[in-house]
Amino acid sequence: MPQFDSAGVPIAFLDEGEGEPILLIHGFASNREVNWVGPGWVEALTRAGRRVIALDNRGHGESGKPRDPAAYFAPVMAEDARRLLDHLGLERADVMGYSMGARITAFLTLAHPASVRSVIFGGLGLGLVDGTGPWEPIVAALEAPSLDVIQHQTGRMFRRFAEQTGGDLTALAACMRSSRQTLSPQEVGRIDVPALVAVGSRDAIAGSAEELAALLPQGRALVIPNRDHMLAVGDNVYKAGVLEFLRERP
Repeated sequence: MPQFDSAGVPIAFLDEGEGEPILLIHGFASNREVNWVGPGWVEALTRAGRRVIALDNRGHGESGKPRDPAAYFAPVMAEDARRLLDHLGLERADVMGYSMGARITAFLTLAHPASVRSVIFGGLGLGLVDGTGPWEPIVAALEAPSLDVIQHQTGRMFRRFAEQTGGDLTALAACMRSSRQTLSPQEVGRIDVPALVAVGSRDAIAGSAEELAALLPQGRALVIPNRDHMLAVGDNVYKAGVLEFLRERP
């Protein structure tokens, strides 16, 4: 996979298809392959006539893995996405993020509104505003000597997922410590581009899709039936809703 230098951190990415560009930003402990290629997103979007760009966030996949928690604040990670667009010579793109990637998408849009044509917040609803914690048990789970000693259910889920995706546990713990910044309702109200908020009906992490969409000037909600935070990622209702949104947006 190609890489570029983002202020000293190597960032790996894929770039496939032709047409209007869409940038995909994956969730915590995932990577471009697990979040977007495996569940069929890259295939679905390229078939729909899109140029698909997906990065491995810093600390994940084949990108650089700083150990300093200060390297993982959401605005810092948003700049990796902006530099990737610059690296590819793209002035503007649709952007879809999932979970942590949705948070990064929000910060990217606020910092560089001219670069973002529309946004899709997957796996993150009102948690963008009121938080989606507590996250201390997840950090503890990532730093635990083994999965067997972890009692906290959410901590076990993320530790298991990190091990399945081959994640660097030290880098992921640093990321979890620093990447959870929230936005005020007023800041969310400044995201004035077409916006879709897609959350599973059984997602206990993301917060309400409808309530976040109501704060967005051009927001709409998509509730993905009978899906939790992990299973919503590749759901066909989610894909169909995103493709319809992209077709309809100005």
